[in-house]
Amino acid sequence: MSTAPAFDPAHTALLVMDYQPAILASLPADGDREALLGRVEKAIADVRANGGTIAYICVGFTDADWDAIPDTNKSFAPVARHRVMHHQDPAAAIHERLAPQAGDIIVRKVRYGGMSTTDLDQRLRERGITTLVISGITTSGVVLSTLVDAADRDYRLYVLSDGVADPDSEVHNVLLHRVFPSRAHIIDTAGLHTLLRTG
Repeated sequence: MSTAPAFDPAHTALLVMDYQPAILASLPADGDREALLGRVEKAIADVRANGGTIAYICVGFTDADWDAIPDTNKSFAPVARHRVMHHQDPAAAIHERLAPQAGDIIVRKVRYGGMSTTDLDQRLRERGITTLVISGITTSGVVLSTLVDAADRDYRLYVLSDGVADPDSEVHNVLLHRVFPSRAHIIDTAGLHTLLRTG
């Protein structure tokens, strides 16, 4: 990974996306989910300690949301048919290890991207956020969609290489090493720790 430029924590938000029990369960059973949670937990603590913003994005549906999904939506029509990921289901809650605190941003989405069906962009702009550090599950879902959208909205972007995960390791690696670098700086949680103290 090349050296990433420093940033001002006061104008930075860490996006914690789809860290929900049902989504975590999509990762391979032999993967180290606890280690992944631990790294993101540490990243959250680092950003908080340096005056940054934490923004939680989670997927969850109401009956009206399910009813509004057309059959033409290849990804989400099955979700609507089977009535999964109700927003009040414990499996759709933010993982307890990463629990939000007062002052954090929390948005609920009904598609892949963190901004397309939420007011996240507006809430970030209101706080003067210009830099986003992205963590999330899955790399090919919420991370890809949010990264492309946020790049088009001119945010400075960083992807936490050890804070994103996907059930398909090959897809994960292609995105992280071949696709994302054209839009974002790729760092790990140790790199984030350093940048927060030099920004």
